[in-house]
Amino acid sequence: MITIELFAKGLAVGLAIAAPVGPVGVLCVRRTLSEGRLVGLSAGLGAAVADAFYGGIAAFGVAAVSGFLLDHLDALRLIGGVILCLLGYRSFHARTSPPALDVSEPDGRAARWAAHPGALGGAFGSTFLLTLTNPLTILSFAAIFAGLGLGDAGGDPVLAGLLVLGVFLGSAFWWLGLAVGVGALRRAIGQGLMRRINQASGLMIGAFGIAAIYFGVTRLLAGWM
Repeated sequence: MITIELFAKGLAVGLAIAAPVGPVGVLCVRRTLSEGRLVGLSAGLGAAVADAFYGGIAAFGVAAVSGFLLDHLDALRLIGGVILCLLGYRSFHARTSPPALDVSEPDGRAARWAAHPGALGGAFGSTFLLTLTNPLTILSFAAIFAGLGLGDAGGDPVLAGLLVLGVFLGSAFWWLGLAVGVGALRRAIGQGLMRRINQASGLMIGAFGIAAIYFGVTRLLAGWM
């Protein structure tokens, strides 16, 4: 019974971490609209794997890794900010194209999930790296785990593993639902509107990046003075 309860709590934690709107969510929505559901889902899975990594650190109690991340919090924030600015620039200037096979019938249902392997790898890698460079995620996991009384899971690798699996699946379910829901709107969006969506999402992602760089630089300077 305790294993089912831990797994269910892991699912809830994964959903709680993934659901808040942030740069990764904006990026997944944009890629789903511009490149299709599978690319959007791949982007979400990159974040889910990174969430599972941080969840594993918290669940297994890897103090050395968490300490290293927290010691280099500002540097990682700067790296993440630069990545966000680059992604925002690419989003703003992304080319638009019609959905093509995405609305065809009777093959449209399968075509909606078609994508080039390079696009899938790029979508996965960008959000995975972006989430990893946000070590504040581990603080969120530590706080949630403490609040739910999950701190003892690290003493049992099986229980900790189930907890991490729940975190991954909870996060992945969120991104799957987002890709399916947003993908349903894709056929109704023309190239003109898609161009404006790309520009708006690029500005939003870039704003997140500038904020991360600003706070990272100010904290680093404060530490040197």
